[in-house]
Amino acid sequence: MTVLRSVGLFGVAAVAEIGGAWLVWQGVREHRGVLWVLGGILALGAYGFVATLQPDPHFGRILAAYGGVFVAGSLLWGVVLDGFRPDRWDLAGAVVCLIGVGLIMYAPRA
Repeated sequence: MTVLRSVGLFGVAAVAEIGGAWLVWQGVREHRGVLWVLGGILALGAYGFVATLQPDPHFGRILAAYGGVFVAGSLLWGVVLDGFRPDRWDLAGAVVCLIGVGLIMYAPRA
């Protein structure tokens, strides 16, 4: 159950951080306005709180592992919301990152 909770929290964190960055991008680069930017700032702040809910007590481990989730999640976000078409190297890199997440977070430790 702990692994399932951790994976779920990584998913929520990804939506908050990637979504927040995307909202800021839309507000500034796509000229959608200050409300989009403010929404992004709030989402990015929420991401910081979600990370604290991870069961592992080590900040460095959680943020390092989340980096891999961020890579894969960013590609997926681009596919769903921006029409991005990842190539095989994008996909291979995402798989490598997610394997790294598994090793960092869920490998058996003494």
